Amino acid sequence: MSNESHPNSRRNFLKSGLIAISTAALPATTVAAAAAPTPSPNPQPTRFLNEPERHFLESAVDRLIPPDGRWPGATEAGVVNYIDLQMGGAWGKGDLIYRHGPFRKGSWTQGYQLEYTPAELFRRSISAINASFSSQGTTFSQLSPTEKDAYLAQLERGDFDLDGVPSDVFFNFLWKHTQEGFFADPMYGGNKDKVAWKMLGFPGAYTDFYELVDKHGMEFHRVPVGIKDGGMHMHAMANSRKD
Repeated sequence: MSNESHPNSRRNFLKSGLIAISTAALPATTVAAAAAPTPSPNPQPTRFLNEPERHFLESAVDRLIPPDGRWPGATEAGVVNYIDLQMGGAWGKGDLIYRHGPFRKGSWTQGYQLEYTPAELFRRSISAINASFSSQGTTFSQLSPTEKDAYLAQLERGDFDLDGVPSDVFFNFLWKHTQEGFFADPMYGGNKDKVAWKMLGFPGAYTDFYELVDKHGMEFHRVPVGIKDGGMHMHAMANSRKD
């Protein structure tokens, strides 16, 4: 975890190394979560998070992708809302993953090995974290930024057992869902106002770049377009310029 004196180091890493996520190349363990929703009589996932869980997540994800002087952090960008919808939907319920035993500790190359659904993993882990801090008369959100980073680093190292969930497994789930919620198309509940795309300069779901096929050194100067914005979004020459 970064020190508080370097609040932009994680953001610089995200901008340089996670652009692929904004084009829907999500982590393999959760790629099904970003698939286009299957039409159903009730496609809207139910809400999952309770207030203590939401309170923890709002504090935690803002340490993973913190705000700076120009751009909002993960919470303001809607990451917690994204996680809430994912855990309340088919992915959170385990409908999209193999869930038959035996459940044994495996190597990192074997992927997810626990018997819990993603929603159960989040609930068990956060409840254990909140109970631990409650026994000390505090909460995670009441820690200083440096203390929060230190605790998240302990989770990442696997220092704790969170009611049957190794803390590094929970941290990896939290980190991946934070990235997805920040960079994925807003139709999934995060990336509010397409803030992550604006930060990266990603144009979104424009369907026609015909006029620019043979052009180079062009900058994009239009608001990014999401999948559900509708219509044909054509990149006009009038909205671009040479460097």
